[in-house]
Amino acid sequence: MTIWAILPAAGIGRRIGSNTPKQYLPVNGVPIISLTLQRLASVSAIKKIIVVIHPEDNNWKELSLEVDKKLECVLGGQERQQSVLNALLALDDEANADDWVLVHDAVRPCVEVSDIEKLIIALRTHNVGGLLGYTLDNTLKQVTGEQEVQTTIDRNNYWNALTPQMFRYGLLKEAMERVEAQGLTITDEAAAMEFMGYRPRMVEGSKLNIKITHESDLVLAGMILNLKS
Repeated sequence: MTIWAILPAAGIGRRIGSNTPKQYLPVNGVPIISLTLQRLASVSAIKKIIVVIHPEDNNWKELSLEVDKKLECVLGGQERQQSVLNALLALDDEANADDWVLVHDAVRPCVEVSDIEKLIIALRTHNVGGLLGYTLDNTLKQVTGEQEVQTTIDRNNYWNALTPQMFRYGLLKEAMERVEAQGLTITDEAAAMEFMGYRPRMVEGSKLNIKITHESDLVLAGMILNLKS
């Protein structure tokens, strides 16, 4: 079972209100991307990690990384999906169609290594792949454009999607190429697989696997990591 990892890190993080891309902001004194890479590198099944950086990234070369896994950098595109596709194409000479590709957000440093391993075990015989996620706890409301409640949605069939997401290399590459060719915009790799008619499997993961989007998330991530140290 061969697993390749892709870490899209070409974003500039407009919503966090910093001149520094959010993946390079510190949590407990350590850049977010370094923390995330440490988690991925702790998974023995991963053969190589492809990090996708912005063409004008001046921060990557300044990092001091203590990661044993073989790292390779490729340049990203305007959107996440283009960055992921660039990484997939970079693996074209090494990866087999039935190999696995694990894609993880660079700004999810709190992912548990045990959850990544759980995902790998759960999907190892699956034909397509799947992703980490968790079910909704709160009551779900559908509202109008005026923010008035229209109806209550049955939450039983709804999940929050997380990363990593793991799919067969050949299928994911084909799906991402098709999405790009048709000018579609997707927010995760599972959506590309769904577009192709596949049904990714959901695997339950920890709710502490937060995505750092806003400044307050930096504080929350620091607290989560302190709890686990």
